[in-house]
Amino acid sequence: MTSLGTPARGAATGTGDRSRPRAALPALCATQVVSWGIVYYAFPVLNPQITAATGWPAGATTAAFSLALVVSALAGIRVGRILDQRGPRAVMTVGSILGVTSLLIVSAAPNVPVFIAGWALAGLAMASTFYQPAFAALTRWWAPDHVRALTIVTLAGGLASTVFAPLTAALANHLSWRHTYLVLAAILAAVTIPAHALALRAAWPNAPTNPTQTAADATTIGRSRPFLLLAAAFTLSGFAMYAVVVALVPLLLERGYTTGQAAWALGIGGAGQTLGRTLYAALARSTTPTARTTILIALGGFTTAAFAAVPGPYALLIAVSVAAGTIRGNLTLLQATAITDRWGTTHYGHLSGLLAAPATTAAALAPFAGAVLAAPLGGYEPLFSLLAAVSVAAALIAPWTAGSVCRPSGRRPRSR
Repeated sequence: MTSLGTPARGAATGTGDRSRPRAALPALCATQVVSWGIVYYAFPVLNPQITAATGWPAGATTAAFSLALVVSALAGIRVGRILDQRGPRAVMTVGSILGVTSLLIVSAAPNVPVFIAGWALAGLAMASTFYQPAFAALTRWWAPDHVRALTIVTLAGGLASTVFAPLTAALANHLSWRHTYLVLAAILAAVTIPAHALALRAAWPNAPTNPTQTAADATTIGRSRPFLLLAAAFTLSGFAMYAVVVALVPLLLERGYTTGQAAWALGIGGAGQTLGRTLYAALARSTTPTARTTILIALGGFTTAAFAAVPGPYALLIAVSVAAGTIRGNLTLLQATAITDRWGTTHYGHLSGLLAAPATTAAALAPFAGAVLAAPLGGYEPLFSLLAAVSVAAALIAPWTAGSVCRPSGRRPRSR
């Protein structure tokens, strides 16, 4: 039995041998649902009750939540380095403890500064428990079959809002927002802390090596032109995508649809995300990394332009929402595999943290930026046209993001 901080190294190869932890994949599926559902999706449900009960400005409470996302983006770089060296067990277990602690602080916050401090701590928990560390674990343990494992865990993660948004609303109907967060913190503790501590105990395999690699490769890659362009493409695409998600309801209300119709149009995109994630493996087999990056980002821009250009009928807007969700689902897996596809798995945690940082920051700022831009642009329809142009710019960058993959010896690259 290994200690929590230092799992044994070198026993697992990541190629399907017996040292691959059988419980890790189902455990990560469960913890992604619970972590995302409680730490992320509960807030939009509870925020109206929080502001009504406390009198705190909605802008201040929303800014606190956005701060958590920014902290998560910045902390993810350091978390990624630790993951590469030590594996996910200690990182994700401590992250779960931080998540529970942060919710306890939020629930007891007597004023806005303490509320903000609680969410800043939640940002560290996000960096340590959300997709990035789960992806790093599955990429190292499951390679070369990691795409299948990543698809499974993102399919499960897609259920987070479906499960916890209504559960949070049901709790809030009977409890105060503070007591609701206490109940959710108890669920988070009961599920994620033991799951991460017990299911991620397997030996952390040594990263695949290549004679041409050096210890400085992660820094070299992170400063390379293809990596920087890839980060730019994902940042622009992520900004547009998250701004669209937040601005879709106001767009449809502006066009005369009811709040219920707008909510359904937004919600149905979640079904599209699930569909998209089931299709990604087939897309990965038939395209190069740069080709599918370009295609998916361009299609994201196309669906955004369709929202701007198509005022109705409502059924057509629903179809566009499903298509947009399908693209978003693929983009999640595209980013999860972007490092491995181009530079191998050796520095996956570090490089994925660097890649995710600007995109996550852009996602945190997108809701505010969209709301601010809508007024001078003359409404949400021209905003969607602008966001489509942002996605097109990202798609034009994507063809220049090809990297040099370090492949294990004896494996020949597939011809395209």
